[in-house]
Amino acid sequence: MPEHSTTVRDVAALKVARVGRVEKSDDPLRPFRLVDADGIEVAAVSEFLHHMLADDARPTSLRSYAYELLAWVRFLRAVDVPWDLASRVEARDFALWLKTTKKPPRRRRPDAPAPGSVNPVTGKAAPGENYAARTRRHARAVIRSFYEYHRETHGRPLINPFPQGGAADEGSPNAHHNPMQAFRQLSRRGTYQPKEPKPTPRIIPDQAFNDLFAGLKYNRDRALIAFYISTGARASELLGVPQGLVAPGDQTIGVVRKGSQVLQHLPASADAFVWLRLYQQELHGMVPKHPSEPLWWTLRRPFRPLEYDAARMVFTRANQLLGANWTLHDLRHSAAKRMVRDPNLTLADVQWVMGHAHITTTEIYINPRELHQTGEKPQVAWSQRDTEGLRSLYELAV
Repeated sequence: MPEHSTTVRDVAALKVARVGRVEKSDDPLRPFRLVDADGIEVAAVSEFLHHMLADDARPTSLRSYAYELLAWVRFLRAVDVPWDLASRVEARDFALWLKTTKKPPRRRRPDAPAPGSVNPVTGKAAPGENYAARTRRHARAVIRSFYEYHRETHGRPLINPFPQGGAADEGSPNAHHNPMQAFRQLSRRGTYQPKEPKPTPRIIPDQAFNDLFAGLKYNRDRALIAFYISTGARASELLGVPQGLVAPGDQTIGVVRKGSQVLQHLPASADAFVWLRLYQQELHGMVPKHPSEPLWWTLRRPFRPLEYDAARMVFTRANQLLGANWTLHDLRHSAAKRMVRDPNLTLADVQWVMGHAHITTTEIYINPRELHQTGEKPQVAWSQRDTEGLRSLYELAV
């Protein structure tokens, strides 16, 4: 009998060149496009992104998908396989390559922590040299949806290189269950799909937050952080608030939710409005004042709307004083934890404030053992103040 032999690609020796790019355009119907190594637009990707846009995807999602597909196009170029001829072998090797390859080097500060090192103050590990499991899961999901679109629209390729999860492929495995045997427990994880990491909310302890807040230098930064910790809004949601959505009399601030794009008025602490009033008085007459104008501005001329990178640097500078590595998103986790501990709020209330689509996301902040071990008493999420006095303070000098 002849010996059966297979050829296994040496993924470790594979050289994937960083060629091609994602370009941004001013065309609202084609905000992003993928260009290959020869400077030619990848028509299959452009068509898929156009389909996503018609399906109400946000421009940020199109950009994210384009970059994931750029990695796939680079890999296929390295193995010399056209995108429409890719098979399960390429899917397997791509998963191995993404798991073992190191991320492209970035310019780092001389005092930056080593990749993967654990911060002694927060106990949080710095990003490692390899791609995280969530990143690899997202890449697989993007590429799979890209192939599914072309299979349904054009009938090719016949087989998606990245198969669906095992449970979906098997249909109803227990439809004719034998009561004398155990039920079959199928994995919902697809082939070559990294295991989903267990979510672990990163909570800033109260004393650490106080130290962090004390390290802020400007009233704008104090107001911004106070809103983050009391509303639980995402960084981009709070930075996008216009002046007209601030209601100090009602003690709320309006944000547009990241996923649903729905306007939601969130309760905030009275202290946040006090710091906001002080910040606005400092910039009185120097920045445009109108309900449609941005609420947050840079503090140096020329004044510009405050963007995420600038807000992140504010937090980074405060972190450096403490030797910590907290992030803006940690404030959202901390706000959720405080709300869960508030005896006046139900879990459904917290879900609404946080903007979670599913209550199971909110449930990750429930940890009775932690309260039992520390003896910590529940805390209210935001203080209750005299709103009439707050309105007078806010309207001062208007």
